[in-house]
Amino acid sequence: MKNDKLKNQYRINEQIRVREVRIVGDEGSSVMSTRDALNQARDMGVDLVEISPNANPPVCRLIDYSKFLYQQKKRQKEMKAKQVKVEVKEIRFGPQTDEHDYQFKLKHAREFLEEGNKVRAYVFFRGRSILFKEQGEVLLLRFANDLEEVGKVEGMPSLEGKKMFLYLAPKKAGAAKKSQQARDREAAEAEAKEQARQQKETEEQSAPANGGLLANAKISADALKKLEGSDE
Repeated sequence: MKNDKLKNQYRINEQIRVREVRIVGDEGSSVMSTRDALNQARDMGVDLVEISPNANPPVCRLIDYSKFLYQQKKRQKEMKAKQVKVEVKEIRFGPQTDEHDYQFKLKHAREFLEEGNKVRAYVFFRGRSILFKEQGEVLLLRFANDLEEVGKVEGMPSLEGKKMFLYLAPKKAGAAKKSQQARDREAAEAEAKEQARQQKETEEQSAPANGGLLANAKISADALKKLEGSDE
């Protein structure tokens, strides 16, 4: 069925009933009567294929129709392979989600975003738990902040019935912005490394000096002993 649909998409040879057409090829394009184009196609042993019927005049190619269909199917297949299928993954919370469950779901949401999927997180309020909607909003805002490196918020938390939703979209590769917590941690680690480096340099610089003083003291003691021995 798909092949028939593609095959019937283009008019060829005598199906082309306009007065003139534009022939395109590797060497450029030229306008000629449809009759002349058909004669040229017959002489070359190929088909006259209309590829752009809405142009003025319509655009055609001189090519074997079977080869042309193969090229079109191959191109469609390549385009389909390049398309990225984005899925929406759901993460569900309760208004009083414990820390372990929160971290577990945070990990999965991070994986979803890194894979290029969107995330729809929501807090479900059951019964009288709707009284804790502010607590649910705080939870979703924390969730968005913890995923700041890999996801961007598409809309602030909104209450729809008994559910409060938050939508996150993946950030482009290489454009992820680090959270303030991550930046502070990296700054602290860099400062600690710098302090350790400076301390090591100080120790290395002081070590030869101490060694030299000790060596000099030992040489002086040996010399003094020799002098005392010669006096005797």
